[in-house]
Amino acid sequence: MFRSIGDKISKVKNTWSSGILNVFKSARIDENFWEELEETLISGDVSLELTDDLIEELKDQASRKNIKESSELLKVFSDLLVEKIKRIDGMGEELTSQQKPYVIILTGVNGSGKTTSAGKLALKYLDAGKKVIFAAADTYRAAAIEQLKIWGERTGVRVIAQKHGSDPASVVFDAISAAKSSDADVVIADTAGRLHSRHNLMEELSKIYRIAKKEAGESNVGVLLVLDAVMGQNGLRQVEEFNRILPLDGIILAKYDTTAKGGIILTVAEKLRVPVRYLGLGEQPQDLCGFDPESFIEALLERRAN
Repeated sequence: MFRSIGDKISKVKNTWSSGILNVFKSARIDENFWEELEETLISGDVSLELTDDLIEELKDQASRKNIKESSELLKVFSDLLVEKIKRIDGMGEELTSQQKPYVIILTGVNGSGKTTSAGKLALKYLDAGKKVIFAAADTYRAAAIEQLKIWGERTGVRVIAQKHGSDPASVVFDAISAAKSSDADVVIADTAGRLHSRHNLMEELSKIYRIAKKEAGESNVGVLLVLDAVMGQNGLRQVEEFNRILPLDGIILAKYDTTAKGGIILTVAEKLRVPVRYLGLGEQPQDLCGFDPESFIEALLERRAN
């Protein structure tokens, strides 16, 4: 697990976490050390508030434990990151339910990688022995329907679709009905990309959610926001606005293997209190990884200073 993640987040490691490790190679803990650490954290899109919080906690532990060398503080820093991430309920956990079908609604802005994430997510449930159905609820782009059908052919998953321009909520309704009649475990609904500022589109998403809850059950619907990691903190407003329209049960942080802003995962967890459930770490179907905080931080920092 450690080696697999480490290999796939090489860009993050080469640009951001290597900078953190270099800071911790400083001989002594002095004002320059704290300034360099602050600058490096912020450059990786760790929020100002979280950066201040991390540094204050590190200063406190360095004082209490009488730590004088910065290299000794790296383990403390690593443990602190894991502790903060693990405070958020649901981190790295798959969405699931004892009842069938469980409906997963994927949402996000255009280009975030929703359809690809839908295909990869289906494979994870298939590998767990679950029967899956796709709902092609992105009816605005004919290409999106075709793309999901390609994933259906690759995975052997049935795709419920209507013609281009149809009501996406009716597609989700049909998919849930098909799942009930075929005893499927999971329905994955791929929705259209939408800007959080477009009120009518956000209301349509709310309608999809209401239909899903009515047909599948109040507690049997999960919503995952697919967030492009390359956007860094520019994507945080998306999370806030989507979460305002309907409750987000988690985030798929896509394209994390291509970002230099590795700290965004810490900011999302600490500032928005929404669990990151999966990381997108490549183009291959198997490159959607469950997010395990300890393995992730270990891979990110490599504990090379120990």
